[in-house]
Amino acid sequence: MQLDQTESWMSEGRFWLAGGACVAAVATLGSLWFSLGLGLVPCTLCWYQRILMYPLVVVLGVAALESHNTVWRTVVPLSVVGVLIAGYHSVLQATTASCTFAGPCAVVQWQAPVLGLTIPNLSLIAFVLVTITVLAGSNLVEPEHQP
Repeated sequence: MQLDQTESWMSEGRFWLAGGACVAAVATLGSLWFSLGLGLVPCTLCWYQRILMYPLVVVLGVAALESHNTVWRTVVPLSVVGVLIAGYHSVLQATTASCTFAGPCAVVQWQAPVLGLTIPNLSLIAFVLVTITVLAGSNLVEPEHQP
């Protein structure tokens, strides 16, 4: 039995949306591990990134379960703002020792031993991956229905 175009998209779209939900879940659990497990205090920019990432777990999870192909309208604004904040935070850490926001936003509290990535770098990667997966899994153009 062959799948028609709509059924094929639904299985492929669900795969991408579920992948995005997994990325968001790993990022969420990672941020909780940094604060609760390692005892690191999140700065102001970290809180903004958390506020943008945490709901993506639920939004993308539900979208994957229900094959909700227009979820990009909700996710892309959150993930793009997350990319901007995480990018700015990464630049701050690379170029300065102070921050214009309240708190030590430019201080590197943790760095990956292998690649040297910091927490904002990991956040930036997660937001970019979420954006890619939701765009790949969403139906931005209606599929053509064959008669």
